[in-house]
Amino acid sequence: MNLYFVFLLQLYCCLSFPIKPKLTLDEFLNSTMFIQLSLSPTGQYLLFQTVQPSWNTSSYEQNLWIYDVQQETRKLITTTPHKSMKPQWSPNGNWIALLLDDMSQENSTEQQIFLYSLVTNDLLPIQKIKDTPLALTWSDNDFSLYLATTNGTMLENDPDDQQWRDTLRYRHNKQFEHSTIYRIDINEHNYRLTVKKHPIKNVSFLIGELLYVAFDERLVFTSMTPLMETLQDFELYSIDLLNTSLPIVRLTDNEIFEKNLRLSTDGTRVLFLSDSLGSTRKKFNDTQARVYSLDLITGQITHLTEKFKGNVNGFTIKSNGDIFITGQIGTETQIYSQRMYSDDIIEYFGWNGTYELISMSNLDSIAFVHSSTEKPMEIYLIDDIKQLCSARAITQDNQWYTQRDLPQAKSYRWKNEDDQRVIEGILHYPPGQFDGRNLPLLVLIHGGPYSASVNRFSPDWYSWAPLAASEGWLVFEPNYRGSTGYGDEFLQQIRYRPLSLPGKDILYGVDQLIRDGTVDPYRLTIGGYSYGGFLTNWLITQTKRFNAALSGAGAAEHISAWGLMDLPVLITYLFGGYPWEVPHIYQHESPLYQLDRVRTPTLIITGERDIRVPTSQSYILERALYARDIPVQLIGFPHEGHDLTLDPWHGKIKLREELNWLKQYENNI
Repeated sequence: MNLYFVFLLQLYCCLSFPIKPKLTLDEFLNSTMFIQLSLSPTGQYLLFQTVQPSWNTSSYEQNLWIYDVQQETRKLITTTPHKSMKPQWSPNGNWIALLLDDMSQENSTEQQIFLYSLVTNDLLPIQKIKDTPLALTWSDNDFSLYLATTNGTMLENDPDDQQWRDTLRYRHNKQFEHSTIYRIDINEHNYRLTVKKHPIKNVSFLIGELLYVAFDERLVFTSMTPLMETLQDFELYSIDLLNTSLPIVRLTDNEIFEKNLRLSTDGTRVLFLSDSLGSTRKKFNDTQARVYSLDLITGQITHLTEKFKGNVNGFTIKSNGDIFITGQIGTETQIYSQRMYSDDIIEYFGWNGTYELISMSNLDSIAFVHSSTEKPMEIYLIDDIKQLCSARAITQDNQWYTQRDLPQAKSYRWKNEDDQRVIEGILHYPPGQFDGRNLPLLVLIHGGPYSASVNRFSPDWYSWAPLAASEGWLVFEPNYRGSTGYGDEFLQQIRYRPLSLPGKDILYGVDQLIRDGTVDPYRLTIGGYSYGGFLTNWLITQTKRFNAALSGAGAAEHISAWGLMDLPVLITYLFGGYPWEVPHIYQHESPLYQLDRVRTPTLIITGERDIRVPTSQSYILERALYARDIPVQLIGFPHEGHDLTLDPWHGKIKLREELNWLKQYENNI
């Protein structure tokens, strides 16, 4: 009788709660990504941008939306927003200034500034731009804008050109590395009338961001260059709008990237997010992202988040001057606040996972994006930050993922037995096998190195742990030395040992998983992209335990990588100097000189126009493995750069071939 009751109960459960199908490759990449959002000054509207694959057109579709908070309605503004320049709210919140690519003529290179009216829902063209637009900002009223352009050809906008040749051209021909700042005046009585465009200043470098400062009539802006040979090319400057004949003023000298410029509520300070590739100066030796404040009266720079030990991913400013940040500590990214003149950091307890793209209105309503490994990415709104868990989702774009049997994940810790340092990572279990034992393992290594694997659901060709777990692998994502979220010292320890130290961190993690009985020691595989590819190439020279390897955009020989990449400053810092200064480190840490030890079948992925990790590095690795009779295959995606952003089919092909490679050599003992 008891057995019969159990049978009926099981039958009822199966009928009431049908088994969810597993996530497939064809479904995995059909996500909607939210890449920017911004609340209007009054909080009545939310502007946000989405990206999703368009398989029929072999492209990524970008859409710009406006959400009415009171009416709870969503309206499409355009399907052709500018790819890199963010739309800007006017000071009173009645207008949005944005750039659109001109799609009226085939092969057109023109962009156009539009104004979108929140009152009439009209999209009004006001200015065509033949030069390459760089940055846009409003003044303190709704009747003038400032625009920075260059007549050079930015690399990201010309994927079919000879990119490395153009990169060198920026260094040797300064006419391609300058900016012109304009003021665009709008007729306050009739927005449809022709606007007036006034040149303000020519600048001898490229401008990254613009910010208008009302109290002393100036523009503050960042400098940038596509060829990152020195961090001194990335600083803050200002010009006096009352006397534009005066020379520009340099405001910083700190060897960090300044980005996300924001004006304080009293208008006297510029807040910005720092991002560093590693400075040689002790004054600015932290490499995790931080929030700084520049006093425009005294010139003093204050480190606002000095006591926060994690990585600041974004920030916004409250009406009373307090700042709210999304900060990553370990594998969690939560919301924190800090009073402007206090060191105290307050954490707001919400859901586990990752909060990002935080935005706040003048009335202190808050919008953000949230996801976790088992909860897809959506946009949320809330009026009171203290009720974070009560935030309501205003999108349902990715909810269909919850109808699939998603893998479960958890954090995992172990020690590097050489120095007893505790390392953390994430384990993604195959559906239905949470905390299972003797599982096949895929070590999936994040790039950066200044990044981390976190509690986040972002399904794409790069963050594909959920797909690999759905195919039966226990996916191990290690946050090796050099990862963010574990303190500045944790990042700095990677210097002089950029591969050998994080490599040891990873191998000790694999050892611990074997001792725990979690993984099958005879079914181990490894892979990664970008710096994850660097480490994959290194680790297959250090051990023969892996049956298969996936090397995506990874360097094999770092002297030639330094000489050809667009980001040599990172290599110079990580290796402790130029190749002629520390040649022993370059040789000791480069896989090429130890490839005689490799036995692992390796699939190599590269974009054929990659200048971040030059395609030649993949060719070197392929030739070396071929010469040693190691099974190897190289796939190069045409016209793609480092990020594989041109054609979604390339990402799908990448994942399909990587899964096939893992299955082919899963039991290659």
